[in-house]
Amino acid sequence: MFTSFFPRPKPFFISVAAWSLICILAWYFGASSLGALIGLPPLAEGQELVIGISRFWSAPFLWFYIYFFACVAFFGVSWATIAPHPWQRWSVWGSALVVFNTYLLVQASVAVNAWYGPFYDLIQTALDKKRVVTASEFYWQCVIFFGIASVAITLMVFNSFFVNHYVFRWRTAMNDFYVVHWQKLRVIEGASQRVQDDTMRFARTMEDLGVSLVGSIMTLIAFLPVLFNYSTKITELPFIGEVPHALVWAAIIWSLFGTVFLALVGIKLPGLEFRNQRVEAAFRKELVHGEDDADRANPITVRELFQNVRRNYFRLYFNYLYFNVARYLYLQTDNIFGIFVLIPSIVAAKISLGLLNQVLNVFDQVRSSFQYLVNSWPTIVELISIYKRLRAFEASIYNEPLPTIDQEFIEAPDVDAEPQPS
Repeated sequence: MFTSFFPRPKPFFISVAAWSLICILAWYFGASSLGALIGLPPLAEGQELVIGISRFWSAPFLWFYIYFFACVAFFGVSWATIAPHPWQRWSVWGSALVVFNTYLLVQASVAVNAWYGPFYDLIQTALDKKRVVTASEFYWQCVIFFGIASVAITLMVFNSFFVNHYVFRWRTAMNDFYVVHWQKLRVIEGASQRVQDDTMRFARTMEDLGVSLVGSIMTLIAFLPVLFNYSTKITELPFIGEVPHALVWAAIIWSLFGTVFLALVGIKLPGLEFRNQRVEAAFRKELVHGEDDADRANPITVRELFQNVRRNYFRLYFNYLYFNVARYLYLQTDNIFGIFVLIPSIVAAKISLGLLNQVLNVFDQVRSSFQYLVNSWPTIVELISIYKRLRAFEASIYNEPLPTIDQEFIEAPDVDAEPQPS
């Protein structure tokens, strides 16, 4: 799955994490100001970025683009020298482009959040009749919003198009890898399905989860500093009182609670999903044999195999029943959690309508990023089951012992007996 597309996957991903952390820390601890050396100075103390589309080509943004591409170039050239790989243009440079584009999408969300403040304060001013607010002021705010939205739409369309090609290249790399080793793999039950269907599902699932994960990380990087700034104005939590960086702690603790809680509740689901694919494959294979061999797919055998399918589905339904109760209870509570945290500040009239909407938006962005596992859990369960199937598949290539569940399904090519699934 990974060797076919990435150079030396384990050290590669470790180096990605380490180099990313180094570059991020370097940026926040001084590199962001080095742009002044080439005429791209950072914002002065107390200065804020322009609210509108022009922020994307302001001096701080232009310097970040240069810094990002310099970091990527050093990393990419280093790996191209250490471990050349036929797919590195997509796996290394393509991944960097996805990260960069996702970061710009997040910055578009940050720009919209900055727009919330003056827009909703303008609404509050008009409703309170503190001064005369003209329609042209609202129209101009709408123009500013559509300028930011045009950037976001362009980025979303491009990112979707590019990621589609990216994951299909990954699937192509896996397909080529398995075809080369087909003689070893063909004895595994459902080999054709794994090469065709599982690689397709793996690529599609990684597309959804991978982009979501990168988006969550980029959102945290972009919005956490904003939430820290808002925490200087909102310092009180319900029933607790004054807490330094109250909003940050509330987002982290609530999100970690949901992640751990749902992971414990749904701990059996990956194994059940994996076994479900196995019994479905055994049932389908027997029917395929029955198309060419009149002695196969007799009613008794087919009924027994389908009974295995039925039994596993009913177990899945039961486990998803209590998992969904826990998941939807948490998510519905989550809908009002932001307002709940702000109740002391609202009652004390410490925030305006514009600031309220800004804080709620940033808080929701940070909280949803921390809740990546909560929101993606059903998809993660499916991915784990696919990964297990393909990992067991690859065990034959490296002459590794198969997992017990796969040994139960192996059918040697010269054995006519039907498979006996568990």
